[in-house]
Amino acid sequence: MRRSSSSDARKKDTREKIELGGLIVKAGLRYEKRALLLGLLIDGHRRIGDDQAERARLTAIGAEAFGRDHD
Repeated sequence: MRRSSSSDARKKDTREKIELGGLIVKAGLRYEKRALLLGLLIDGHRRIGDDQAERARLTAIGAEAFGRDHD
């Protein structure tokens, strides 16, 4: 039972990483260097902080990009 639980957790973690990688591709950043990607993410995390307006702005951009998938 314990081994199955561990395997399920690994599968879930792997799936999550694949989905996150897909976001990089969707954003058009597939061929950028990893250091740049990490820098963008760290900078974005610092910028949004507790700024709810910036979070809302970026969420709207992302939602619009996801919405284009269904057209």
